[in-house]
Amino acid sequence: PEQVDAVIVACTAVQNLYPAIAIEIQGAIGAKGFAFDMQAACSSMLFGVQMAVDAICNKSANCVLVISPEICTARVCYQDRETHFLFGDAAAALLIEKKESCRSQHAFEILGTKLHTQFSDTVHNHFGFLNQAAPGNYKSVDRLFAQDGKKLFKDIVPLASGYIREHLDHAGVAVSDLKRLWLHQANSRINQLISKRVFGREATPGESPLIMDEFANTSSAGAVIAFHEHNDDLVKGDIGVLCAFGAGYSIGSAVLRKYT
Repeated sequence: PEQVDAVIVACTAVQNLYPAIAIEIQGAIGAKGFAFDMQAACSSMLFGVQMAVDAICNKSANCVLVISPEICTARVCYQDRETHFLFGDAAAALLIEKKESCRSQHAFEILGTKLHTQFSDTVHNHFGFLNQAAPGNYKSVDRLFAQDGKKLFKDIVPLASGYIREHLDHAGVAVSDLKRLWLHQANSRINQLISKRVFGREATPGESPLIMDEFANTSSAGAVIAFHEHNDDLVKGDIGVLCAFGAGYSIGSAVLRKYT
């Protein structure tokens, strides 16, 4: 812990606003430097990864712990029988550091990160401290998870698949060299269609693994869980993309290459 000089808690919603949960974790593990919380819906973890990379490249940190503690079941409306059963609770973490100081026997090199947002209220949660001052007819369901599933499906597939192919192009990686897609774990059909558009063909279960059957939708932790569960078979030099997408049509991705 004393070698960690930054802690970022990146998730859909933290337990309390301040002091930051990241600072509490920093103190609990004995890390130094700085810590903060950030939120970008289901893309939060990948946004946190880019913040970590930027901090290292700008020499404001050498080793950054990025954590996504997602307590999704506390934020769903159990009267909404179309969505309440979709979610699970989980926590995921990534340790990001300079290549020169890496001692891990199981590491990936970050070839590039990319972020995108495009406003949409298709998925939303309008909970906030100003709700107490809202008019009496303010719909309580809006303070919990709500979505227009059909519109989300229609919008996110072309947006995310085009974004991933563009990121690969910027990173100088041919689609034919892509071994793995670790996607946000919210909807298996969405993931299958995104993978098909990225690869230009039907992806195999190994190329685009799903973990929803075991963990459900764990928001920004899901893609990292898929990464953790499905990378042991990759060999040094193999390339994969870690990508999440969510509310606000936020998208975050990292192009990864097996390093050790």
